[in-house]
Amino acid sequence: MSHHHRLDSEEGRRLLEALRAVCARLPQVEEVIDGFGHTTFRVGRKSFVIAGMGERGEAISIKADPVTQALLVRRAPYYRTPYIGQHGWVSIANPLEHDWPHVQALIVDAYRLAAPRRLVKSIPPDVEGGPPGEEGEPRGVGE
Repeated sequence: MSHHHRLDSEEGRRLLEALRAVCARLPQVEEVIDGFGHTTFRVGRKSFVIAGMGERGEAISIKADPVTQALLVRRAPYYRTPYIGQHGWVSIANPLEHDWPHVQALIVDAYRLAAPRRLVKSIPPDVEGGPPGEEGEPRGVGE
């Protein structure tokens, strides 16, 4: 993700609050500012969401499996994350302006990819995100 500044604008602060609200419901999530100034949300030592400023405004990168990434980048507003996209990461600029419930579900799914199995099992049942849809497509991708 080619983000280069912290999220210190009004919109950036709104995005951070929205991300914190999602991540607060997931077990053992830690918020860390990395060496590039990005705000990362991690479980253990593994990041699953990275937020920062890019050329298009506020943006987040979300850990995804390669199939989900391919499905998402086929449609706007998602794009393959620069530098780490080969590992399945997908990005979205100005995520609060798009389908936020869908973005939230992708964040929860990213957590499931990064977290140890014992933590995944302890996710509260009312937290959005979850298994693929009926046709094997990741949740929300074909909607």
